[in-house]
Amino acid sequence: MKRIEFHNRENEMKEFMNILNSEPSLITFVYGPINSGKTTLINHLIKQLPEEYTPFYINLRGRFITGYEDFLNVLFEIDESDATNNVGEYATSTLKDLKILSGIPIPINLFEQIFEKKAKSKDMFRYIERFFVEMSAERVPVMILDELQVIGDMEINGHLIYKLFNFFVRLTKELHLAHVFVVTSDSLFIEQVYSEAMLSERCKYLLADDFDYETAMAFLDHYGFDMHEKEIAWHYVGGKPVSLVRLINEKRSEKKIEDVAGSMLMLRTGEIKQRVKVLKIIKKKIFFEDEEIELKYNDTIKVLNEFLDEESYIYDVITPEITYLVKENILFADPVKGTLTPQSQLNLLAIRAVIKDA
Repeated sequence: MKRIEFHNRENEMKEFMNILNSEPSLITFVYGPINSGKTTLINHLIKQLPEEYTPFYINLRGRFITGYEDFLNVLFEIDESDATNNVGEYATSTLKDLKILSGIPIPINLFEQIFEKKAKSKDMFRYIERFFVEMSAERVPVMILDELQVIGDMEINGHLIYKLFNFFVRLTKELHLAHVFVVTSDSLFIEQVYSEAMLSERCKYLLADDFDYETAMAFLDHYGFDMHEKEIAWHYVGGKPVSLVRLINEKRSEKKIEDVAGSMLMLRTGEIKQRVKVLKIIKKKIFFEDEEIELKYNDTIKVLNEFLDEESYIYDVITPEITYLVKENILFADPVKGTLTPQSQLNLLAIRAVIKDA
């Protein structure tokens, strides 16, 4: 499948650059529905950064992180040559070679010292702070963590995620030392973080959403879609970039857009029907607010019923049923707007088909 092309994200890019052109002071959350192009947007941003910025792009997507060692191996980029105990000297020596890094550079002997003190997460934070202090005389550090929610429940003498955010607050609001971007498609993670008092007035939120109508039409027009095909694509998949790319590839194979889109809807309808109707068969439970709660089929249907006539609605509180539907990538909860929407246009149509058959 063709990779999602970077297309018409001028507004988001402008907001990114406004943030980067200011003194670091806030943590920026880049959030949005699944497959809305967030990682593509970040990768494009990294390529466009002026030389005075050094990005550290740490992608936790697909990484199997079960403990402290796994996390350190993702967070740091280990240098096994010319080890030194002097962080200042090491930072200075690496500056000339810094481009786009997938972790914080660290000499192997210092890495091993931090690993041996696994109960003291402050040691890794101390090293990163020192490294950034030394390099900030010549470059502006930009720390980007993609899909950070995968360590949401990991503990090192308490939840690591809270220690991380306290450290991010220090890097941004207190020291004005580095820009920090946290990228996630897990809206429940955003909801959890959004409600934390420790981040009050210490972060901002940047929504990377699916394409709007005009952008989607221009995107498809670039690949030779006629007006009829574009309207069919919009009806079935809306502005979801990954779905639009699939339709583009299928068109290249000379398949009819309506047939492909109809098959996509049929498949998604069946998937959602399974995830909902299974609640009538088994007593499925999820952890919610530190309690194990049994999901109710009727309450789940009640949530989905809201989308029979509306494309979104304002929620009062996240319930266990909403949590289940979000975790199953059926719904997207926007904590900033306080709204629930289907994860995509395809999901909206599938939800309506399931409700009518419930």
